[in-house]
Amino acid sequence: MTTDNSTPIEHQNVPQEHQGLHGFLYSSEDEHGHGAVDVAIAEPSIVTETITPLHTWCEAVGNAKVAGVYAVLNGDRQTQYIGYSRNVALALRGHVTQIGADICVFVRVQPFKFPKRDEMEALQNAWITELKTTPPGNVDDSGLWANTIGAAAIAAMSAAERQAYDEKKLKLRKAMAEAESRESIAGEGALEAAVMQDDWSSVVQQQTQETL
Repeated sequence: MTTDNSTPIEHQNVPQEHQGLHGFLYSSEDEHGHGAVDVAIAEPSIVTETITPLHTWCEAVGNAKVAGVYAVLNGDRQTQYIGYSRNVALALRGHVTQIGADICVFVRVQPFKFPKRDEMEALQNAWITELKTTPPGNVDDSGLWANTIGAAAIAAMSAAERQAYDEKKLKLRKAMAEAESRESIAGEGALEAAVMQDDWSSVVQQQTQETL
């Protein structure tokens, strides 16, 4: 069995049936604002694809979950970062917390009513191509903008939102641990049966499935 060395070790060898849950618990993306459970996608009540003060756009959206591609601009309307998210408002608030309100001044947003990652990535790349130079946030080797969206979004949560988030994450981790425990017990039972009854077929089958 080959292992993708570019994948962090905590994300390797995750059973297929656990990948969705594992992704929610351990992904840094977006975040949990970017890639978690889908809910109804709302659209802002202001004109989209126009450059708008960031705080104005966020206030217009409120707590609605708007998926889309967005560009963050500074006070001189120079693009600092172009990204996409399943919760643009939360991502923007996170950027303000992490990067600063003096850099995150204006925003341009194109909502996606039915968001698909490949389509949003395509528009993100198209917007970057439109510019003469790549935005600094998209070439930053430290990944300050993209890789810390999850942590920044959590920092921007209210106390009630953070409590609900922590409770949900704890419940999901317990559920995942219980599922793994049941699988481990089942595997030990099959091994014991093989030793006692000299029937190794179930053990061989299980190991074959794990290898594939």
